[in-house]
Amino acid sequence: MSRRRRSMMSDQLKYELAQDLGFADKVDREGWGAITTKEAGNMVKRAIQLAEQAARKQP
Repeated sequence: MSRRRRSMMSDQLKYELAQDLGFADKVDREGWGAITTKEAGNMVKRAIQLAEQAARKQP
């Protein structure tokens, strides 16, 4: 039995991260299920970096 979790990131943000990390073409061709665990982890790391940068910019 497979459980689906609700995504914490919007599809737009995930796609922008995939573009930034260089595997958006794979997502276009094969879908999100084709990305590796490493690629998914790199997306999370990059999202955290961007969130930390945004938090530093706020007063």
